[in-house]
Amino acid sequence: MNIRALLGLILTCTIFLIGSTKKDGLTCRARCGDMLGECSCHSSCVSLLSCCPDYNRSCLQVTPHSSSMLGGRALRILGLDLHPSGQLLCRFKDQIEVEGFIDAAGQAYCISPLLYETGWIPFTVSTDGINVNRSGQYLSVHPSNVDPASEVTLVNVTQWNHYGTSNIAGRLKMTWNSSLIGAETVNIELWGYREFNRSAGDTTGSLPLQAQISYLYSLGKTLPNTGVFSFTPKPSQEHSDWELGNIRITASSKPDGARDVQGLWSSAHLLAWHLGQAFRDDSVAWATNKCLQWDVLEKRLPNFLEDLIDCPCTIVQARADTGRFHPDRGCDIERGSVCIYHPGSVHCVRSTQASLTHGSGQQCCYDSTGALMFAGDTFGGSTPDRAHEWGSPPYGQPPRVPGYSHWIYDIISFYHCCLWSDHCQIYLDHRPSTGCRNYKPPKPGIVLGDPHFITFDGLSYTFNGKGEFYLVSSQDRELTVQVRTDQVKLKNGTLAKATQMSSVAMKEKVSDVVEVRLYEGHLQVLRNHQVLPFTEQTLMDLHGAFVFSPSPQEATVILPSGAAVEVSVHEGIMVVSILLPAEFTNQTQGLLGSMNSDPSDDLLTQRGELISSSDAKPEEIFLFGASWNISKRTSLFTYDSKYLLDNFYFPPSHHSEFVPAFSLPERPDDPLVADMLTVCSGGGAAFCKYDTLTTRSLAVGNATLRVYQNYEARVADLIPVVSCGWLPTPRNGRKKGTHYLEGNTLSFACSEGHILYGSAERTCLGDGTWTGEQPYCVRERKMRNQTRQ
Repeated sequence: MNIRALLGLILTCTIFLIGSTKKDGLTCRARCGDMLGECSCHSSCVSLLSCCPDYNRSCLQVTPHSSSMLGGRALRILGLDLHPSGQLLCRFKDQIEVEGFIDAAGQAYCISPLLYETGWIPFTVSTDGINVNRSGQYLSVHPSNVDPASEVTLVNVTQWNHYGTSNIAGRLKMTWNSSLIGAETVNIELWGYREFNRSAGDTTGSLPLQAQISYLYSLGKTLPNTGVFSFTPKPSQEHSDWELGNIRITASSKPDGARDVQGLWSSAHLLAWHLGQAFRDDSVAWATNKCLQWDVLEKRLPNFLEDLIDCPCTIVQARADTGRFHPDRGCDIERGSVCIYHPGSVHCVRSTQASLTHGSGQQCCYDSTGALMFAGDTFGGSTPDRAHEWGSPPYGQPPRVPGYSHWIYDIISFYHCCLWSDHCQIYLDHRPSTGCRNYKPPKPGIVLGDPHFITFDGLSYTFNGKGEFYLVSSQDRELTVQVRTDQVKLKNGTLAKATQMSSVAMKEKVSDVVEVRLYEGHLQVLRNHQVLPFTEQTLMDLHGAFVFSPSPQEATVILPSGAAVEVSVHEGIMVVSILLPAEFTNQTQGLLGSMNSDPSDDLLTQRGELISSSDAKPEEIFLFGASWNISKRTSLFTYDSKYLLDNFYFPPSHHSEFVPAFSLPERPDDPLVADMLTVCSGGGAAFCKYDTLTTRSLAVGNATLRVYQNYEARVADLIPVVSCGWLPTPRNGRKKGTHYLEGNTLSFACSEGHILYGSAERTCLGDGTWTGEQPYCVRERKMRNQTRQ
């Protein structure tokens, strides 16, 4: 080694030792997420190799990283090894204290607590009983989204829910994974859920309700942990007023009804099997009385229907509007669900966001023709929900408790009125279908290929700038969507004179920042610059956003306004599709233009200069795109690698030195051209050809073509249709037809002994009105008497 190299090594070691000394004086205790200068306590420090020395022991990660909101799951704390005889206290949300445990190997565990909310839950731990300065978070999950392998399975759940009604009896059976309990004997408990008034003296209903999950009694104690238990239920007189609940199984060493201990839960279900003897003696009379009581209660509650979004008019609109509606798990055409509660339906959707005022939810069901079904026509029609199935922020209190409030307000009453008695009309009177007269489809915009843009108004162009840009900017609606583009790397390792998307980041109002980026051929989702794991869940409830990622190649971010950002990967190329509700009309700027049904003003630069779209040259479009570069101050992106720092954080947001190939010749001697001309035809052919020649891959060009065709199909699905609204069947009469869109005709007739007055036929017109007059039926005898008089 020469002298210069030796001196360099000594200097490097000296700098390292000085840096280490500085780092050694810093700690991440109570500072997780911060950047401290010499070192970092932010999650990005792991990939940047800049963590403070105690980062892993202070900023905690747990496995598994999710638990049912009912709690009881052991979360192992990674990187925290303690003495088996030590102490561990876990504090969730700064208020719920749960005693953790340390196994024989020194591994520390926190037990997830029982909560009334979903989402990422912060926690801190103390290892000395005094200082609580190590922190982490875990994902609290809606009970319906829990992995079935980690819960108690109610065998034949229909028998459980209807036990005691006509011809439903026998032994009830449950199963579980015995290895998840970790004990030779277990206790099996019944827990009940209810919502009650905090003050027994409040007769006005003005005070907020309280949610309560409580231990009721044990079904068995010190039972062998075989994973199977069956019993013949007996009526419970003491607890028969509890109609909803769960089974919990714990180690028999745990006290009866102990909260926040390790255990397994069943799904929520009706406790028909434990109701009092009066229910067993005459379930119809019992349910009728309950239905009538509910009728009285509903009439006292505020009208929640006015606060709901209208249903999409057709099944294709419902399936295309992914920002505002999601498939109903009980009636999903994609999953082959049997629509038990909506007979005659082939598909139902629910509103993704709860209504702001009442926390309510919309439900829309469709028949085999794709038409919206109305509860006024059929038992299987669309019925809205007073309490949203997913709950709604701020959670915690009725009617916003995930899952359970929906059971209390909407499902139990359905059993009382419709399934256990013949009073379904009472239920449908309080849950009428709201229709689709005011429904306005969203507008789609898309970025595909290398990269090609189609604005919300349908203008197509190609912009191959490199850097970070505003895809959508809406100051009034406080929505920002940014996109990062990088050079295309060919299979031989060379860089093409074109770019592709590598990341998209977004934020709406005070929501979490969500970023979806391309990483080693698949998508990686980040929340506030921290990578989210989708190994246990496909749906995550974030602050101000839902993220759905069913596979490493797909991710959809749904924002409170109903805007949806869909990201997918096709042949290694990222595609971003954005759906914006009509409320964004005249409220957007950026690379996807101004959403106002006028494509001529979509090429408006950030400086306010308008480029004519009818004759714009590629160089002018390039300048337009470059003008929408973001500033470092407004960037939503994560820079957690040397490559990202060197290529996107330190340089300007637009790499002006990079000039793409604005066009590529189709040379006859090019071996790709012949096959390309065969594949690239019809709509999207120009994009297909460009991407084929740019990437030297026919597969990439073909993928671009398929994405374009799917985009065109969605545009067609979202074409507005006119609805004239539902028409009732006349009393003592009949109605033929249950479709209420433009061009549909309904016919009416009266029962025998009645005369029809009004129109026998009515047709829906393009202006949203019906021809003719509302028909009604009058008894012949009554008409004769009136004529004589």
